[in-house]
Amino acid sequence: MDPKKVADLISEDRLKIKAIYDLFRGQFFGFARRYQLDDSDLSDIYQEAFLALIKHSKNGKLEKVQCSMKTYLFQIGKHMIYDLFKYKGKMVPYDANLRIEREEEINITFDQSDALSTAQRQLRKYFKALDEKCRELLTLFYYRGLTLEEMADKAGLRNANVAKVQKHRCLEKLRNQM
Repeated sequence: MDPKKVADLISEDRLKIKAIYDLFRGQFFGFARRYQLDDSDLSDIYQEAFLALIKHSKNGKLEKVQCSMKTYLFQIGKHMIYDLFKYKGKMVPYDANLRIEREEEINITFDQSDALSTAQRQLRKYFKALDEKCRELLTLFYYRGLTLEEMADKAGLRNANVAKVQKHRCLEKLRNQM
């Protein structure tokens, strides 16, 4: 480890400490992004890891360390990230019965008529010609990827079997038009 940087940490010179802090901050954020934490968590972790680095330098622990200051700091930060994951794991238990109460739909449309093949343009034309109920059922199942049970619930059908039969009839209508 660079003895000059260790001495700068011990000296309590604000400008030297800030220079070391800024030197590794961006690199740490780049390293820690793989853990998919938001910037506020990463900022807190870096701050705590840097304070631990200063404490270790004052306690003489860095004299025996063979790696670079950057590696040492990143290891402290990595262990703090693991601790955060453990903490969040205890605070947010997994609930298999968790349901979404309110689901917002986002409609995105693209005008790609030039990029579509003849068969795709034909499918679009006949899909638009289907009645509203069939368009809704086919969209829920094939585009949104809902299960038959979810599809029945959204479409107001009695059960999954009714949804399956209705979906099949709608597909038959579409095939017959083509």
